[in-house]
Amino acid sequence: MTKTLELVFRTSAGNEVTISLPDPKADLTLAQAQTVMQDIITRNIFVNKGSALTERVEARIRSRETVALV
Repeated sequence: MTKTLELVFRTSAGNEVTISLPDPKADLTLAQAQTVMQDIITRNIFVNKGSALTERVEARIRSRETVALV
C-alpha cells in the first residue's frame, strides 16, 4: 500500500493548493504536520501562480493500494 502526505493550503488569491509528499513516517502527528505547514507559510517557500500560501486548510494521509490484474 502506498501512502502520501497531502498538505492543503489556501493562497492569497483564495485558491487551494496541495503539496504531496510520498511515504510519510508512520507516527506523524497532526501537530507535526501543522508545524511544517506554518513554517512553509512563514518562510514563503512556495508561490503558486504568483500567489503566496497564506493559510493552512488540511493535512491528510492518502492510502492507495494497487492490485495487478494478470
